[in-house]
Amino acid sequence: MITLFHSIWTTLMFILFVGIVVWAFSRRQKTEFATAASIPFEDEEHPIQSDPDAERPYG
Repeated sequence: MITLFHSIWTTLMFILFVGIVVWAFSRRQKTEFATAASIPFEDEEHPIQSDPDAERPYG
């Protein structure tokens, strides 16, 4: 009985894996992933204001 459960579980996980791979490489996701990949290279709209008191060394 446990062997049947393991076989069904393995088959379901393999189908899930194949589904995720197909989704990830589908043409509909290409533009969305390209946009997400360029996020680290975009300039910030508002630079972070540094607090001058925070830059002082302790002591």
